[in-house]
Amino acid sequence: MKLLGIESSCDETAAAVVENGRRVLSNIVDSQVEEHRLYGGVVPEIASRRHCEAISQVVKLALEEAGCSLAELDGIAVTVAPGLIGALLVGVNFAKGLAMASGKPLIPVHHIRGHVAANYIDGKVKPPFLCMIMSGSHSHIVEVQDYTHYRIIGRTRDDAVGEAYDKAGRVLGFSYPAGVEMDAAARQGDPTVYHLPRPKVEGSPFDFSFSGLKTAMINLSHNAKQKGISLQVKDAAAAFQQAVCDMIAPRLMAAAAETGYKTIVLAGGVSANSGIRTRMEAECQKAGCTLIAPPLCYCGDNAAMIAAQGYYEFLAEHTAKSDLNAMPSWPIDKEFAG
Repeated sequence: MKLLGIESSCDETAAAVVENGRRVLSNIVDSQVEEHRLYGGVVPEIASRRHCEAISQVVKLALEEAGCSLAELDGIAVTVAPGLIGALLVGVNFAKGLAMASGKPLIPVHHIRGHVAANYIDGKVKPPFLCMIMSGSHSHIVEVQDYTHYRIIGRTRDDAVGEAYDKAGRVLGFSYPAGVEMDAAARQGDPTVYHLPRPKVEGSPFDFSFSGLKTAMINLSHNAKQKGISLQVKDAAAAFQQAVCDMIAPRLMAAAAETGYKTIVLAGGVSANSGIRTRMEAECQKAGCTLIAPPLCYCGDNAAMIAAQGYYEFLAEHTAKSDLNAMPSWPIDKEFAG
């Protein structure tokens, strides 16, 4: 079964053709990051306009690279939520037009479920497993019961870890998005030079709060400037990354111990972070667990992951009609209502 996947939830216009949810035949990503870097973050109106300009050509290239015509597809999967509503509408409406013109099934896909499905590509991992989702807008510990059923075990109470990386990186002088540069700097720094807090939350041992850590890094930078002190950027990045690892690792391993899972999966853009991967690999080895993380090329937003998840949504008969609409939010543990 060959599915076309379309992704436009933020600032990447992407299309891909994936066979049986595992084999990628093409994966085209048109990134807007250089333009949004000028503003220090994604500008929704600009993102929507760029999607309009790029989507037709991106889909055409995906089909050409896959050696596949529209008639040969078995369905069209598209991100419907969560994300920037204007950006989502571009992808959803384009997918609806293709589905109506070709008579192919239209398959709505949750963007974060897609990030989880990035681990299915070219791999042998199958549910059930425990997953740590880390992106610019989401930080969740989720029990993936099967390909289309999820249970949230823990979540951030405020900022996502990716948001914290971007804002902390900005005050340290890194360009948007700051995560990659922060990770590289952290590998060269000493995490003991600066002390940063490890915020805790009341009520759940598995929930996170990253806003306090972000604020602490901002205050550290501002205080240094006010005192005329030169902040050691690499050491500050290392201290921040160490604090993030100290917040994620114990909660994730505690959740694994409570639920009994021995397979732990990472997902989302921040799953590309080398410090988090290294720490979690060590923690899993100590606990006798297996750690699985997506290939780096599928950590960021892409359409191959959308087509991969779309395959399993299609098998579960989660299809949509021509009145499908984009949604800025959609809980990962809720089924598509049609």
